[in-house]
Amino acid sequence: MSAGADGDSGDPEVLQGVPTGERAPVRQDVLTPPRRPRRVFTASTTRAQKARALRNLFTLGGLAGGLVALMLLPTTCAAGIGARDAASWFLREPEGLTTSGVPQRSTILDASGRTIATFFYQNRVDVPMDKIAPVLRIAVLAIEDSRFYNHGAIDAQGTLRALASNLGHGQVTQGGSGITQQYVKNLLVTQADSDAERRAAQEVSAARKIRELKYAVALEKRFSKDEILRRYLNIAYYGDGAYGIEAASRHYFSKHASELNLAEAALLAGVIRYPYAYDPTQHPEEARKRRNVVLNRMAELGWIERATADATARLPIRLDVDEVKSGCVTSKAPFFCDYVQREILTNPVFGETAEAREKLLKRGGLTIRTTMDRRAQKAAQRAVDRHVPQKNSAGKAAAEAMVEPGTGEIKAMVVDRRLGPDKERGKTWINFAADASHGSSIGMQAGSTFKAFTLAAALDEGMPFGTRLMAPRRYTPVGYRNCKGQRVGDASRTLGNAADGEGGKKFSLVTGTQHSVNTFFLALQKEVGLCDTVKMAERLGMRQASGEPLEQFPSFTLGFNPVSPLRLAAAYAAFGARGEYCKPIAIRSIVDASGRRLKVPPRDCDQVMDKGVADAVSHVLSGVLTKGTARGMGLGRDAAGKTGTVDNFSAAWFAGYTPDLAAAVWVGDPRGGYKYPMESLCMDGRCYGSVFGATIPAPIWRQSMLGALADTSPTSFVRPPSHFFSKGTGEEKVELPDVRGMKPDEALRKLREAGFEPRIERPAVESREYKKGTIAEMDPGPGRAEPGETIELRVSKGPGPRDGDPPVPPITPPPTFPPFPAAPGDRSQLAPP
Repeated sequence: MSAGADGDSGDPEVLQGVPTGERAPVRQDVLTPPRRPRRVFTASTTRAQKARALRNLFTLGGLAGGLVALMLLPTTCAAGIGARDAASWFLREPEGLTTSGVPQRSTILDASGRTIATFFYQNRVDVPMDKIAPVLRIAVLAIEDSRFYNHGAIDAQGTLRALASNLGHGQVTQGGSGITQQYVKNLLVTQADSDAERRAAQEVSAARKIRELKYAVALEKRFSKDEILRRYLNIAYYGDGAYGIEAASRHYFSKHASELNLAEAALLAGVIRYPYAYDPTQHPEEARKRRNVVLNRMAELGWIERATADATARLPIRLDVDEVKSGCVTSKAPFFCDYVQREILTNPVFGETAEAREKLLKRGGLTIRTTMDRRAQKAAQRAVDRHVPQKNSAGKAAAEAMVEPGTGEIKAMVVDRRLGPDKERGKTWINFAADASHGSSIGMQAGSTFKAFTLAAALDEGMPFGTRLMAPRRYTPVGYRNCKGQRVGDASRTLGNAADGEGGKKFSLVTGTQHSVNTFFLALQKEVGLCDTVKMAERLGMRQASGEPLEQFPSFTLGFNPVSPLRLAAAYAAFGARGEYCKPIAIRSIVDASGRRLKVPPRDCDQVMDKGVADAVSHVLSGVLTKGTARGMGLGRDAAGKTGTVDNFSAAWFAGYTPDLAAAVWVGDPRGGYKYPMESLCMDGRCYGSVFGATIPAPIWRQSMLGALADTSPTSFVRPPSHFFSKGTGEEKVELPDVRGMKPDEALRKLREAGFEPRIERPAVESREYKKGTIAEMDPGPGRAEPGETIELRVSKGPGPRDGDPPVPPITPPPTFPPFPAAPGDRSQLAPP
């Protein structure tokens, strides 16, 4: 209901805080738009509709009479006890009166503060009065309640005039509710939690009206006129899903409420009475006429010049509609957004019940600052879409998660799909990058990426890089015990190596990892202990995607457990953080509509392995990118990783990291990898044959990492402790050149070119075979040695004295000097690592 046509001139000088502007001559030759009453009965009106309208009119008449009685009661019956009590009850603040609970939209932001998505029950953004254009305030007052600053909670003059007008016309032409009463009605409707409560807040009855008036009286005592007006402007509905003046301004004009001009302000002010009828996107002509009514009323009151009103009335309606959708479907980072949404809806820190958490998200006006890095997100999305397009001909899918070492912050989360129903090609509701709790995914078998946990367990027990184990071509998994001490394994089953066919020889920790030899890791896991391997994975945060603990069988190291890319990325991030594991987090802070900071899951990090052990893991996994199954996938900076290929090519993985960022990539088939394997795969005209971890996942990882780290200065890994080199580097042995008889400079150069680290030992040795000043001895001697191995060289000082030669007089030895540093890049004078 409205008091907009109350007919009095008002007094602009009493409008608190509302500027009236300079006076200009009023044009008399511009006709005021006719103000015709809204017809209730037409030729098409049914008898039932007419009867209902008349009942409402009689109700209004009776109600108005009752209101007048209530207003006169305190003075006409002051002598009576009953009248005194009635007046006291009416003026007493009602119990349970609250102005909280007005729905406001929540916004999810990335790490830099840009919007990812919005959530709302009603699209509303509460703003202070100084963020609302004064011209909008004047326009609303003019059409809704021009005497607002002159009367109390009840405008007796406006109510009686509206009653007289309605009774005189036989139809509803004016309303009697002032702004405070309208605010109360909107507040009660908005706070309703059920359909029954909403119906009760909107019913046409004396009881409802009296309750509203009682609330209005209380609010007029509690708040200033300016504050009531501000609250009214923020709660009113402006049509087309826009609640509150700020949301309406952004929606219709793509600008803030503080930036509205006269034409825009008059349009929005006019919408309030009948938002559906005056919605300018649906009924532009009706909206224009209503706008002009507002302009005319402002001129009648003298709040704007007649010439200004007329000129503005001739303008067409100009909209710049900004469609704000609720939820993650239209977000540019839909699966990260979905992860954040599920975090709030499932984590008890945000509310004791699911209903309370949903209400907080959709009504609480939250500003949710997340960890997402826009550069990383874009790079990851481009990478998965390039290699596994959304609507690819093979029906395959890809997902990637990126985590920052040392913080656990999720920097990116992508799937090569749009968020939506699976029946539509290129869409899915399942977040393949996350666990079931945050995306409905049951996870995917991780393949050989789990070998990193066996390697870490071996290094944690002190095994040096040069430790060598026999890797048979076939392996019978017996002799294992799980963490309960139970024997696990199957003597009737044998496990083999991957399609590279390696096996039948010894491998070191380094070469076994570089070539991802299955039987080597089965043997290593047995040497370390299945339970120790499982515990290492668990210390690094690994669980099944379902949330269940990891299953413990001999093939654990081969990655049969179904996991999510997010958990795997967080585990590998711990290697990059030198053994510090951090639980993945997506939310940095949350501030509610009042500016109060809410509690969020904190950073949760633990040192789960010795720093030197983590450095050793990084040393070994670095070789995978330079000499192993993913050679050629390096980043031009220190990086490490591990490929993973699941049985029968049902899925492929790559997990890798630098000290600054870690990521895990999965590629597979949502319909079931074993039913739709990636063998002889052709996709969108490109054929791959059988897909390994290095075939598609590693290139996705490389492209996304290069993009994400484009503006990040390289950070180096730390050299592992020397005891890991006690049995050599663990590299494959290569031919060691024979440099005996060469000059020292020539010998050093030749050995360095072959990949070794030579050094000259003192003192020189006697040699009849090699001339003085040439290399006489080398240790180890010519043959085969590991690349990077230290080669000790001794220089000949010529032959010693022969039998019968006269004794050589003693020579005073030269003074000794402390060791001097080697030249840059020259390790010949350095001690072995």
